[in-house]
Formats: sequence, structure tokens, C-alpha cells
Amino acid sequence: MNYRHIYHAGNFADVLKHAVLARLIRYMQNKDKAFRLLDTHAGIGVYDLSSQEAQKTGEWLDGIGRVIAADLKPDVAALLEPYLTAVQELNPDGGLQFYPGSPKLARMLFRPQDRLSAMELHPEDHNRLHRLFEGDHHVRVTELDGWLALGAHLPPKEKRGIVLVDPPFEEEGEYDRLADGLARAYRRFPGGTYCLWYPLKKDAPVKAFHESLQALDIPKMLCAELVVRSDRDTTGLNGSGLVIVNPPFTLKDELHVLLPALKEILAQDRFPSHRAFWLRGEHKSAVDTEND
Repeated sequence: MNYRHIYHAGNFADVLKHAVLARLIRYMQNKDKAFRLLDTHAGIGVYDLSSQEAQKTGEWLDGIGRVIAADLKPDVAALLEPYLTAVQELNPDGGLQFYPGSPKLARMLFRPQDRLSAMELHPEDHNRLHRLFEGDHHVRVTELDGWLALGAHLPPKEKRGIVLVDPPFEEEGEYDRLADGLARAYRRFPGGTYCLWYPLKKDAPVKAFHESLQALDIPKMLCAELVVRSDRDTTGLNGSGLVIVNPPFTLKDELHVLLPALKEILAQDRFPSHRAFWLRGEHKSAVDTEND
């Protein structure tokens, strides 16, 4: 209940998460049928990067600030286009004052038939999110613990959907909750595409987390990780990862384009790295890793 994403909005972890989320949405839209995005930890929707909170940390300067200013290669620019266009549309006068959280980003990318269910437990943040989407019949905002939504709100009536799970990792055992939440949700909605975010930091139980996911009876799980600095001299976030269940068949190749480019743009020291690999599914024994 204490976590406020405004301090971290637009940072390097948001860049990876939102770039991949935009690719998942665009893939869903290859078919005319409607789909629903369930965002379990939605936040406030739009973040003011000129606010005192965002300026206090300045994390966005080493995240979306760098990406917007970068000279992107054409293939990278094409993959980032949905995401970056949404950011630019929030800032029609130029510059970079406002940043879209995942629910706002999704809504900006939707077609008329697509729908959003956004869960937010923090009362003040829920109220702000509700006001943002008030009167928008494409969006349902609910004040609810996102972990409960993985049971109560699945499967969606559209029978097609993306489930974004992006917990704040404030408490012990969040990696276990993430694995348990996925297992519960997948039993109810095995055809959904799931995108699970997790932090990379010193002594984080990532190996055990991956092993717990591999033990689940889920055929296809793709993992993407981006590390921007060494964990030797920091106890904070040095990278982040995504687990994508039932990923689009195009996503692995897209990650091989995006991850090296983001590593180069977002690196904060001489030890950035990235990898995209199958936890379960296609070529799961072959881990593709590129480090500098």
C-alpha cells in the first residue's frame, strides 16, 4: 500500500515492460475479434514527469528520456513505434512531461472493440485512475487487490486476452506469489497471453523463481531480461525481466532486435546484458545470452 510508481515512472524497467506490452497488443490486433487486457496492478494511468516525486529520483531520464533522444535503427524504430507514438501523443507540444502507465498505453493502442479491466488497490491511486477513465465504456476500473483478480476476473467474456501482472515487490515472497498467481490464472484461462514483470537485483531468488515456473504444466513460456548495470555496488534495481506465457510466435525474433538496442541505449555502466530464452517450450534447453 506504500508503493507509488510516480518515483519510477518511465525508468528502464518501464521501457522494457511497455515496449513488449505494445508488441503483444499489436499482435492481438492481427485478428478482428475483440480482446481484453487485465492489468492487475494498474497505478494511476498517467504520470507527470515534472512532478516533485518524479524529479526527486529522475529515473525517467535514464529510461524513456534516453530512448526518445536516441537515433534508432529502422528495424528498432518500427518495433518501438506503437509505444513511442503513444508517449509522443501525450506530449503534443514536444518535450517529455507526461508518461503513460500500462492502462493508458493500452487504451491509446486499442481499437473500438478492445477492452481494459484495470485493478488498483491503493485508494488514492484508484480514485485518480477512475477519474482518468470516467465515462470511457472501453475501460472498467476496480479497487481490488490484483492478486484476487487473477481468479475473479478470468476468463474474460471475450475469450481472448492479455493479463499483465506487475506487482510492486514490496513484500517478501512476491516471486512465489507471482508463480502461484500464474498457476491459478492459467487453470482458469489457459488460452490467455500472460506478461509477468519481475525485478533483477542482488541476491534476488530469480533462479528459484524460474524453476518454480518450469515446474508448472504450461507448455510455452518465454523470458526476456535486461540488465543495465552491475549489482556489485547497489542494492537496488539493476535490471528487470518479463515472463511471457503463450507468446506470439514473432516475439522471440523481435526481442533479438529490441534487447541489444535497449541495452546499448540504457546501459548505466560497463556491465549491461540481455537475454531472451524459453523457460518452457521451443528450444527450452538453449539459452540465448549476449553480454558485453
